[in-house]
Parts: sequence; structure tokens; C-alpha cells
Amino acid sequence: MESPAVTDAVILMAGIGSRLGTPGGAIAKPLVEIGGRPLLCYTLETLERAGVRTLHAVTGGHDAQLAGLVAPLVPSSMRFNPISNPEWQKQNGISVLCAADHVQVPFFLTMGDHLFEFEVLERLVAGADRELVNLAVDRKIGSIFDLDDATKVVTKGERIIDIGKQLEHYDAIDTGVFLCSGLIFEALRAAAAERGGDCSLSDGMRLLAAEGKARAVDIGDGWWQDVDTPEMLQQAEEKSARLLRHRSRSGA
Repeated sequence: MESPAVTDAVILMAGIGSRLGTPGGAIAKPLVEIGGRPLLCYTLETLERAGVRTLHAVTGGHDAQLAGLVAPLVPSSMRFNPISNPEWQKQNGISVLCAADHVQVPFFLTMGDHLFEFEVLERLVAGADRELVNLAVDRKIGSIFDLDDATKVVTKGERIIDIGKQLEHYDAIDTGVFLCSGLIFEALRAAAAERGGDCSLSDGMRLLAAEGKARAVDIGDGWWQDVDTPEMLQQAEEKSARLLRHRSRSGA
């Protein structure tokens, strides 16, 4: 029996883009233009193609202003639900927790400053265990543009063993694209309690990994790019033609 479509997605966009500098007057990284279009548009079209019908956007640094600018970009087939994170200065695990009472599980989780092809979501859905928390990982380590900045992942088969930016030995890279069960919220609450009310998404994933509940799904030849610095933005701009080709093939 085929699994039903994943209808909800959460996008984190609570930061202020201080490292990137949000060129071109954009107030946040998701609105920075790549290939002549806001970065976020590519993500929204990919999620729509994957069957998403409700988009939850966790905002914070620019809050209502950002939500107002994002709303017109959301495809008409999607319901847009902006969620304010009053503690947006904290780590991204707190932003994820803000969506706990809004989202229908399982759901996609991604970052507002990441680009990725539809193939990444396609492989994630095909390889996921919907009872667990699934992370799309890239094993093409030599192709990563800024490896020092990347979040590293240690796997054993399809199981995630460890995750973090400072790992010395690893065999995959975190793409920032997840398919989550409700276990993600339980893990993040536990991580925040251990760390005085603050935690990263990786903190929660480490707890899940220790319990055998974090799964790695290889994206194969799929392409993605974090856009966190001016250099990463330039790299994304150079690769934007690839995204536009895929957009054309999908009829968007």
C-alpha cells in the first residue's frame, strides 16, 4: 500500500542573515534573489510538486514584515501559516518547537536559506521510515562547496550515529532537509531541558540517534546548496540554471 502524500512542511526563517548580509535590500535570506527570483520561490515550488498543501513558516527576526513579503510568493494551492518565534535569538531547535502545535505529521522540515532539487525530496520520501526522523544526507563529500561550515553526519547503514559541525570523522553531510515524525518534538524538548531552555536541531538529532530513531537517506546525484555567506550565494547563482531547467521540466 502506497503511503499518503506528506501535506505539511515547516520552513525555518527566524534568523536575520547576518553572515550573508542580505544583499539587494532583502530583509532576510529567503528573499535574496538567485537567478532573478527570491531564493524561497525555488523551495516553495519543489514542496508544491511534492504534494505539500500547508506551509508553516517560522519567523522571528523580521516577523510580521517577513510574513507579509512571503505570503504573495506562496503557490495558490498552499495554505500559508506564519508562526512567530519570540525567542528567535536562540538556536534553531527552538524554532522547530514553535511548529509543534500547528503541523500535521509526518512533515517536511527545511531551512529558508537552502536550495535543493525535487530529486532530494523524491529520494527522501522513497527512503524514509515515517515513524522515525529522516534526514536527507549527501555522501558526495568532495562536491561540498564549504565543507568547514557544513554539518557532518556519521552513519551506519541507514542509521545516523552522530551529527555536528565539529566532527573529525564522518561519511555524509546534512542537507537541511528532513521528513519528520512527532519524535522530533519530543527530542527537542528533552534537549532544551538539558541545555537550559535552548537547543539546536542537531542536539535533538543526537538524542534520536542514540535511541536508533534517526535515519539517513542518501540523495544520490541530487543537488542542494546552503546559502549562508556571500561566497555560497555566488555558488548558488552559478548553479541556478540547474534549478531553472528542473522548473521548466515540471511545467512550473
